Amino acid sequence: MSNNALTDAIMSAGMQCLVERLGVVEAEVFISMIRENTFDYTEWRKSNLWKDMTIDDVVDLATEREKLR
Repeated sequence: MSNNALTDAIMSAGMQCLVERLGVVEAEVFISMIRENTFDYTEWRKSNLWKDMTIDDVVDLATEREKLR
């Protein structure tokens, strides 16, 4: 798979996930926030994503989700 094809596949999958989870309007707002640098994903991730989970908890969660794929 070429780099462009891989990029297209990732972009398509990402947009599909965002739209399915957030809806079209909220997905566009999310993308706009990231593009305008008004949303710091790294800081958000550090303080919100997997909060109160150990690295082992995260690995277990990832392993469980991979089994469902």
